Amino acid sequence: MTDNAIVVVNSGSSSVKFSLFRQRGGTLEPGVRGQFESLFGSPRFVAKDAAGAKVAQQSWAEGQPLGHEGALQHLIAFLRTHVRDARLAGVGHRVVHGGMLYSEPVHVDAKVLEALDRFVPLAPLHQPHNLAAIRAIAERAPDLPQVACFDTAFHRTNPELAQMFALPHELHEAGVRRYGFHGLSYEYIASVLPEVDPKAAAGRTVVLHLGNGASMCALEGGRSVASTMGFTAVDGLPMGTRTGSLDPGVVLWLMDERGLDARAIEKLLYQQSGLLGVSGIASDMRTLLASDAPRARLAIDLFVYRIGRELGSLAAALGGLDAIVFTAGVGENSSEIRARVCRMAGWLGIELDEAANAAGGPRISTPASRVAAWTIPTNEELMIARHTERLLAR
Repeated sequence: MTDNAIVVVNSGSSSVKFSLFRQRGGTLEPGVRGQFESLFGSPRFVAKDAAGAKVAQQSWAEGQPLGHEGALQHLIAFLRTHVRDARLAGVGHRVVHGGMLYSEPVHVDAKVLEALDRFVPLAPLHQPHNLAAIRAIAERAPDLPQVACFDTAFHRTNPELAQMFALPHELHEAGVRRYGFHGLSYEYIASVLPEVDPKAAAGRTVVLHLGNGASMCALEGGRSVASTMGFTAVDGLPMGTRTGSLDPGVVLWLMDERGLDARAIEKLLYQQSGLLGVSGIASDMRTLLASDAPRARLAIDLFVYRIGRELGSLAAALGGLDAIVFTAGVGENSSEIRARVCRMAGWLGIELDEAANAAGGPRISTPASRVAAWTIPTNEELMIARHTERLLAR
């Protein structure tokens, strides 16, 4: 009997990641997964099975760029060759921005693509590449259903007040508002939290998605009510190369005193700031934690300080706190960052269990802690696969 399969695609500026899930007995089982890197330099492709064993790899010489279209063409050919025992039922895509138009995943057609193009100015470094993958697959496999799953959709439950800037109301109506991002990650955590901590799932929880991109989200009864990211994915916490929250007066100063235009400011805010800008060494937290350089420690200190500030803000938005959850690359793997955040938040009622934290959790707070602290791995790919399966079943 042939299984149905769903492929999840996450297309970035110079990479395409994919994961295949097989539909078996009402569950989604992970299968082959892989990625294309350096699409416009010296492209590389690698794929591994569910056990982590390498099943395919290929490299292209410098000067032979694949681009997104070439990568997706290669991916479709690879799946048809290496996954013969499964029928490809559909493709789910991570799409960063759905604006106010899309509060849940949607089956993609020409009309939807046209609407999503209008959100490119709201996510210029992500949206074009997300849509490029959809178009490439539509051209090569026009009969294959595609589903767009949005990083903004989960936050559409935020109260109107929480979405507002203190700007003229006409701008708010025109779409200048707080959207929030990393929604697929937060949605996955909200879906598994009832199994981990029923009290937190039903109550007030702050989830810390800490990776190269970093944000935090306040959940009340599993629904997003506030987020650190706002109009764009550059807001909130300092990140690998992004500034996080910044006084807009700084942007005016850069224009007037340094003569920077919009594109130069965009490069500064998105690619040259954050941990990289402060440390002058690296954007990777692992490199900074291993360094003795004073500016590396300064970058880490600033990262933790900003988390502590935002945690207090989100706890205030919730009117109290029952639990916090660490997730994503840094949140799941750095016991030092988790420990520092928990110690700084002791005033909120978090009491760290040092041994449990060193072991990776899942619970890293003591039994007596008034506020529970957890480490829960996120799985955005599975969340996208679930959404895609649900829409295909309609």
